[in-house]
Amino acid sequence: MYYNWLTMARYALLYSMLNANFMLPVAYAVPKLLAPTTGIYSGAYMDFGDDEDTVTLDAIENFTALVGKRQAIIGFGNNWGKNKFPTDQVRIIHNSGAIPLILWYPREISNEIPKTIFNLESINAGKWDDYLDAWGQAAKLIKAPILVSWGLEMNGSWYSWSGVYHGNSKIIPNTDPPKYQGPETYKQAYKHVVDKIRANGANNIEWVFHTNNTSFPKERWNSMAMYYPGSEYADWIGMSAYGMQTLQASWRNVTDVLLKPYAELAAIDPSKPLLIAEWGVGEFPKHGNKAAWITQAMREMQNLPRLKGAVVWHERWQNADLSYSNLRINSSLKTLNAYRMAIENPFWLERPLLSAPISK
Repeated sequence: MYYNWLTMARYALLYSMLNANFMLPVAYAVPKLLAPTTGIYSGAYMDFGDDEDTVTLDAIENFTALVGKRQAIIGFGNNWGKNKFPTDQVRIIHNSGAIPLILWYPREISNEIPKTIFNLESINAGKWDDYLDAWGQAAKLIKAPILVSWGLEMNGSWYSWSGVYHGNSKIIPNTDPPKYQGPETYKQAYKHVVDKIRANGANNIEWVFHTNNTSFPKERWNSMAMYYPGSEYADWIGMSAYGMQTLQASWRNVTDVLLKPYAELAAIDPSKPLLIAEWGVGEFPKHGNKAAWITQAMREMQNLPRLKGAVVWHERWQNADLSYSNLRINSSLKTLNAYRMAIENPFWLERPLLSAPISK
């Protein structure tokens, strides 16, 4: 049994009225996002600015008109340096009929590598607990499902929370099988964050363990599974899956970007639904056919039995060498037509399915 989005909207309206005028009750009803039995949730990040958080209803509606379909999941960024829960962005997304996916970055601003005041060691020491308490308390007030991906793509080397910068392959003494300092430091921080948010009653949050499809460096200690905090700390398991993004990179086929990493992702925990939390490819016509790549990728996704959602990354940016990376789905007319043709298949779901509210 599930509640449709209209039912949830009525709950959300009721809760918002209660929140505005009354003290919050100790217990409240929380609907949960269901993994669909058939189909995949359509999702998108919609070029929300340099900090990935300039969420507007106009941007969402414009994207809907562009692709011809609403999105069940809408992703955006939230830097710890903002020092607050993104209430406005979350409410805008809920009001559009979608579920927010917060990409929660423990950083002040973009591209702090490898140093940041929000390093894993300080998180584990409890230095940022007041911030986490406030964030969790604000999240609890929403009373509707929120997907949260904290410390994403940790098996890469481009974020300060990567195991590369926190002991990497150093073996922790007296561990058998061996445990590695980099991933273990990350796991400790991940668990600490989740525990703090849950302790503040934000049980409407569903946690996404979000890896990169390829590990950098590609070594056993840095594999996806090494960072997994355990079933009790993840509701969904996800990954980023990008094809060629810059002129310095090479064109990569769908098998290498999506299918092979999917098998590794699925093996982490057979009990969890899977999410492609970010995916896309740049428009580089001298290197490959983006329209054909998107067509194949979306066709292949429909054949992945545990895949329940996919969030396309719709953004264009300028690189240091003044070249552009254009991952937008309208980077060319052929690309837009390919995406629109694929997404119109009813297998791609535009409305979230919700459980009956669960008392918390």
